Amino acid sequence: QVQLVESGGGLVQAGGSLRLSCAASGRLFASYAMGWFRQAPGKEREFVAACNWSGGRTYYADSVSGRFTISRDNDRNTVYLQMNSLQPEDTAVYYCNKYPATLPSWGQGTQVTVSS
Repeated sequence: QVQLVESGGGLVQAGGSLRLSCAASGRLFASYAMGWFRQAPGKEREFVAACNWSGGRTYYADSVSGRFTISRDNDRNTVYLQMNSLQPEDTAVYYCNKYPATLPSWGQGTQVTVSS
């Protein structure tokens, strides 16, 4: 069973940057497309970004396109989300998971808070 552990969140001013990491256990990680998702207070979880098994193809929500970059290191079983030009509306708990069909078990997520 794959376990997912997100890290790298924090408090940053508008215009700042953060790099999130998602460490995954399990031998099948390298065969999965992976995605990042986020959930803001009072809102449903939404898709942010995804990449195919190699990282060669990437997909982004319109709200983050041009600002966020997803990448992965299959040797380290890790997927990353580089977030630049952060805005207060990016404030949320960020999660990673298999994409597009997510695994039933989510990690604890990592909190990103952007102050104006």
